[in-house]
Amino acid sequence: MASRIDRLFLVYLNPMRAVSILLFSLLISTSSAQVLGLLKYDGGGDWYANPTALDNLSTFYNEATGARTVVMAKEVSVNSLLSSGISFLHATGHGRIVFSKEEAEILRQFVDRGGFVHIDDNYGMKDFALEELAKVFNEATIESISIKHPIFQIPFKMPTGLPKIHEHDGLPQEAVGYFLHGELVAILTYETDLSDGWEDAEVHQDSKEKRSLALKMGANLVHWSLVRNSFP
Repeated sequence: MASRIDRLFLVYLNPMRAVSILLFSLLISTSSAQVLGLLKYDGGGDWYANPTALDNLSTFYNEATGARTVVMAKEVSVNSLLSSGISFLHATGHGRIVFSKEEAEILRQFVDRGGFVHIDDNYGMKDFALEELAKVFNEATIESISIKHPIFQIPFKMPTGLPKIHEHDGLPQEAVGYFLHGELVAILTYETDLSDGWEDAEVHQDSKEKRSLALKMGANLVHWSLVRNSFP
């Protein structure tokens, strides 16, 4: 029987895509859990900035959707990524992030094999991340993601798009997408501190409303990472 999350997709998509999603849901219902992983990157940035974030996001997503995700117990380097089993790769921090030429190629292979990359600037990381992601996805279309995209619709409606969790410079929050052949394979979020909102409540003492918005947005990203290859 299709789960609540499958029914949401069947409503959202046209009939041809509905068939594809249903087949995909049957596939994952008999498969092992999808794996979320934290990237330990070079460059000096504090990749370890939000230690409770992914565990809380995985728990929230599983409880909200009935899906099965787990967080890799140890952080992952780019060089070990392809053998890690990770499908959703998350990175955050406040400083410099750097990818070598070899690492850029591995990250590209990761998304070509179905993986999804999310980098969340915790403040001070954006410019470095933009430069490095441009190396990884040098053939991608890079643009702000439309509010009509499924990452803002499924499983949770985000009517105003990316939520603002913390304020820094008075600038609007931004979700920059990296599209290969029209498909979203990576996202950089900044001026939001999205993953701060996934942390344990006492860490940043954010309101319940902000934490809920952050977790719902994160759940949408995780969900997209699991279904994007099922689109016809």
